[in-house]
Amino acid sequence: QVQLVETGGGLVQAGGSLRLSCAASGLTFDTYAMGWFRQAPGKEREFVAGISWNGRRTDYVDSVKGRFTISRDNAKNTVNLPMNSLKPEDTAVYYCAADLGGGPVPRDGYDYWGRGTQVTVSS
Repeated sequence: QVQLVETGGGLVQAGGSLRLSCAASGLTFDTYAMGWFRQAPGKEREFVAGISWNGRRTDYVDSVKGRFTISRDNAKNTVNLPMNSLKPEDTAVYYCAADLGGGPVPRDGYDYWGRGTQVTVSS
């Protein structure tokens, strides 16, 4: 059974930092691209960042470029998302997701999802 468990969410003031982590189990981690998504109240879920199975390719939504950095540790089956210079508009539930396969980092069509962790940025 595949499990993705996100940690690291919380409440932070604008300009602050948080570090999200996702621990994966039940899958051959280094054959999956990993992604972070977020969903704010009343809005659709959106792609935030993704990383290829080997960590060589990354992709970010424009609004987080230069502030968020996705990385993975295939030995530990984890993917991380340090988030800096946080803004109130970053407030959302953040989800970790896994997509089987190589090629470009996908922005949709992920196979497995975590339950999410809340990030709240106060102004």
